Amino acid sequence: MRVAYFDCFSGISGDMALGALLGAGAPEQTLQEVWRSLPLQGWSYHIEKTTVNGIEAIDVSIRSDEEQPHRHLSDVLEIIEQSTASAQAKEWAGRVFHRLAEAEAQVHGTTVEQVHFHEVGAVDAIADILGVCVLLDALGVDAVECSPLPMSRGFVKAAHGVIPVPAPAVLELLKGAEVVPDDAVQGETVTPTGAALMVTLARRFGGFARMRIEQVGYGAGKKRFEARPNLLRVVVGEMVPDLPAQDTVLIEVNLDDMNPEWYTPVQQKLFEAGALDVYYSPITMKRGRPATQLSVLCEPGREVALLETLFRETTTFGARFSRWQRLCLERRWETVHTRYGEVRIKIGIWNGREMTASPEYADCAARAEEHSVPIKEVYTEAERAYRNRAS
Repeated sequence: MRVAYFDCFSGISGDMALGALLGAGAPEQTLQEVWRSLPLQGWSYHIEKTTVNGIEAIDVSIRSDEEQPHRHLSDVLEIIEQSTASAQAKEWAGRVFHRLAEAEAQVHGTTVEQVHFHEVGAVDAIADILGVCVLLDALGVDAVECSPLPMSRGFVKAAHGVIPVPAPAVLELLKGAEVVPDDAVQGETVTPTGAALMVTLARRFGGFARMRIEQVGYGAGKKRFEARPNLLRVVVGEMVPDLPAQDTVLIEVNLDDMNPEWYTPVQQKLFEAGALDVYYSPITMKRGRPATQLSVLCEPGREVALLETLFRETTTFGARFSRWQRLCLERRWETVHTRYGEVRIKIGIWNGREMTASPEYADCAARAEEHSVPIKEVYTEAERAYRNRAS
């Protein structure tokens, strides 16, 4: 699967997205042919290479030479349909404008059909949105992913007057998307066009995907920031299949003054508080002092409850934690019949194949107790019964 990852460390706008995709190898000629087919008058465009903080980028400018009419959604969709863009690009662009219309209707207290597009119905917005969709299709992109979008502060002048940043339509569009605060920049960094493109086309917001990188492109914004380069980066490549790993948090404490008799009840309390695993390891601390390291593995979000348990139940004065990924075999159970009774077998599966199997301890212990035999004999019988089950 071919993926385009939008790294929006300085936000995103339509022209920045165009520049970044062109920089990543999308064909400029295809874009120009579609633009020339649009039934719109009085506009022009300019594409050039530029340098921002020493990084080469593509700067795309779209200019309107005459005042454009306010358009309804149906008008915009008709313009898109009359272009020579591919069916896929038209479908994507139509979805983006539908999402924009829904956001505008919500902000202005009207219906999608009655929405008058102002800025987003102008030539540059139509050219930006359709152009981005054309370039994504030309690159053969199957999926779009996006970094969390930065939310800057300030004010911007719009058709209805001065409005706060992020613009109300942007916040409406970004409901459900992942965002991060951005206090380093005053002014708009995420435009309605950029927000609409990402919330419509991106399948997820987050860090870089597992991919084999093939192309990288940078699109230049018009403003210049002291805090960072005003660029949008697009990374295009082939997805590398994700391992079925689970995000976990590892909490660790060192204990050198705790009664070892407390270890078992502490372990039980931690499991009751939501730990996935709890284990002790012998360590040597400063001045050669023997101690024990207590490790607690849990799901993200369980840290507070487990830390509270650790501070309450142990003698530690602090804890450290880190994020890890855990991979577990798929598990299933089978029951085998032995001369000592039934014993469950835990089976580990990887990619549909059996990797390992082990008798369940609790069953073996119970059968050993019932028949007054060593537990190892029950284990051996259960393993033999499992190996011979098909014969």
